[in-house]
Amino acid sequence: MTNAVLGIIGGSGIYDLPGLENVRDEAIVSPWGEASAPVRHGVIAGLPIVFLPRHGKGHVLSPSDINYRANIDVLKRAGVTDLISLSACGSFREDLLPGTFVLVDQFVDRTHKRESSFFGKGCVAHVSMAHPVSPRLLVHLAEAAKAEDIVAVQGGTYVCMEGPQFSSLAESLTYKTQGCSVIGMTNMPEAKLAREAEICYASVAMVTDFDCWHPQHDAVTVQDIIRVLNSNAEKAKGLVARLARDFPREHEPCPIGSDRALDTALITAPEARDPELLRKLDAVAGRVLRS
Repeated sequence: MTNAVLGIIGGSGIYDLPGLENVRDEAIVSPWGEASAPVRHGVIAGLPIVFLPRHGKGHVLSPSDINYRANIDVLKRAGVTDLISLSACGSFREDLLPGTFVLVDQFVDRTHKRESSFFGKGCVAHVSMAHPVSPRLLVHLAEAAKAEDIVAVQGGTYVCMEGPQFSSLAESLTYKTQGCSVIGMTNMPEAKLAREAEICYASVAMVTDFDCWHPQHDAVTVQDIIRVLNSNAEKAKGLVARLARDFPREHEPCPIGSDRALDTALITAPEARDPELLRKLDAVAGRVLRS
């Protein structure tokens, strides 16, 4: 069995993770460029934790400027087996009030400026994204939320927009009509890249506002969001601490195969693969490339 290493990506308002013991920071070099920040290693209740602030310390990176490939690559190099994304979002549903946590299980990708795959010319691969979230992680998150008395709704669709601007009213009404639950700017291509890297992934979408579809809440401002962000951040830290205390110490095989996503994904013949690209894939795809 493989020892579990829990990765945490902190979104808006979460730039550190209190409660870590034996803390050390490591600037891991990635062939995919510069990650958002050095990763922070630590331990909670004996479980290894690797923390990365998605927007960098001080929130210096917009959603479009984040190097998602480098972030996932350095987390893979740090040994992460299971990854939890903490993300601020807007709500499309009356019952998903600000302060609610949504354990999303589906995504709609509306981004268009970001590199969304580790693979390409010289080594082509196609992984399944039919079920982008590890159901096992969702169960652990739901149990941790219940133990901490955090309102967490299981299931929902997260639409990822490019940003950094908030939605137009027409966009907001469109996504609401289509049945989306929440909207954010960061979970794509993050979830796709985690799948390619064979890291089990789950997202905690923390509602800060009603986007602009709601007639009583149609002017979303950063100031309004920050007030809820601060409250959500405190709850998220408690959620992570509880999750870590109760998390299995050995990595549990993913029931949908997230941790073996590359078993049947590579389509380029071995003799036709680009050696330079293969070198960059040493961490992400090393398991299948070495076999």
